[in-house]
Amino acid sequence: MPTGAELLRNHGLRVTRPRLAVLEVLTAGGHLEVDDIARQVRARLDSVSTQAVYDVLGALSRAGLARRIEPAGSPARFEARVGDNHHHIVCRGCGEIADVDCATGEPPCLIPSNDHGFTLDEAEVTFWGLCPACQAGREADISA
Repeated sequence: MPTGAELLRNHGLRVTRPRLAVLEVLTAGGHLEVDDIARQVRARLDSVSTQAVYDVLGALSRAGLARRIEPAGSPARFEARVGDNHHHIVCRGCGEIADVDCATGEPPCLIPSNDHGFTLDEAEVTFWGLCPACQAGREADISA
């Protein structure tokens, strides 16, 4: 497994402390909002601006080291799971997001009825529902 510095270099990026810190936060897992990422990065570094975190996330996304997801009605989230064209399931109650492997089982799930001449490289599917905790809360509200 390559180090953060090796990943950055292998993707043509300079190695900086903010880039290493953001990459470390992302590789710990999850679907994180920028404020969450910035807070965790600040715990690792003396100081870093939110704009610097946005800049790093943009560079990592363009380099293919991070993925930006934007569920409708939610702020952008970022994750380190890239390159496999997985999808997401979002809770309508609390906003929790979980990964879902490609719906057809064969990435990259790129079989639209009409591609309109586009060269496709990614499909984005978002499933919506209620997570188990929100389901339990709803059932408790109904029975009360």
